[in-house]
Amino acid sequence: MTRHPLLTACVFCATLSACQGVQGNPVAGKAQAATCEACHGVGGNSTLAQYPRLAGQHASYIVQALTEYQNGQRTNPIMKAMAAGLTARNKADLAAYFASQHGLRTKY
Repeated sequence: MTRHPLLTACVFCATLSACQGVQGNPVAGKAQAATCEACHGVGGNSTLAQYPRLAGQHASYIVQALTEYQNGQRTNPIMKAMAAGLTARNKADLAAYFASQHGLRTKY
């Protein structure tokens, strides 16, 4: 049986969201986002190629990335330090905020 990659990704995202069990609040996320925005840009619209754009990214992906920085699955000393103290609520709120933002269509 051949699996469709998009369907697999959707099932994964739905499972990840259900497993996290925390619904994010974009208003609370905006209040916490200043540190993130120092590198990733206002609203998550980075203008520097070295910092990924977070605006419009799927919330489940942002939560997953932050969790992986915390547990060492992703290795970046700066992001590990930034994510270290985040709770599941903080991650969900930040993810909801950045997911609600519109990405810029400009090139670096």
